Amino acid sequence: MSAEAQAGLGDRLGRTRRSFRGWRGQRPFWGGLLTLLGGIPIMYFPYANLTLGSMTIRMSTTAGAGSLIIGVLLVVLGLTLWFQPMSRIFAGVAAILLALVSLVVSNFGGFVIGFLLALLGGALGISWGPARAPKQEAGGGKVADDEDAGKGETAAFDPFGGASDDLSGTSPNGNDGTNGRHRAG
Repeated sequence: MSAEAQAGLGDRLGRTRRSFRGWRGQRPFWGGLLTLLGGIPIMYFPYANLTLGSMTIRMSTTAGAGSLIIGVLLVVLGLTLWFQPMSRIFAGVAAILLALVSLVVSNFGGFVIGFLLALLGGALGISWGPARAPKQEAGGGKVADDEDAGKGETAAFDPFGGASDDLSGTSPNGNDGTNGRHRAG
């Protein structure tokens, strides 16, 4: 391979890596991955055979079909977290509930491995929030600095990125911080 071919390969690999990093940053990637990985032991262990020398131990239970359904649903919820990030709350709550049900139904949740992975993945899916776009001023079209955005207004955190009408830090009669409440004494 020539030096030019290696340089082109490195450039293409770098672009692919940057593209994947951007895709990963726009969704609850790790929550989806852990949920997906949590479904695999839950659906695998009820159908597995463990061989110790000449002795074969079957893990199959009467709830094997339930384990398969729970495992497949966890894999689907992990993929949902990746490809439908706006439904992350539903997918995260469903993953947590399925992980809890798997403790009873499928060999202690895939011997606790699948349970913990699905539980953590669901929690990460719920807690993830999309990144906020930089604020732009109405007149000039330039990006406002954090210092400029805080002047003259009380900034309230809004997890959905919209404007907040929270006026808890303001007072109708001045700037005494009582917000209209009166002292008892």
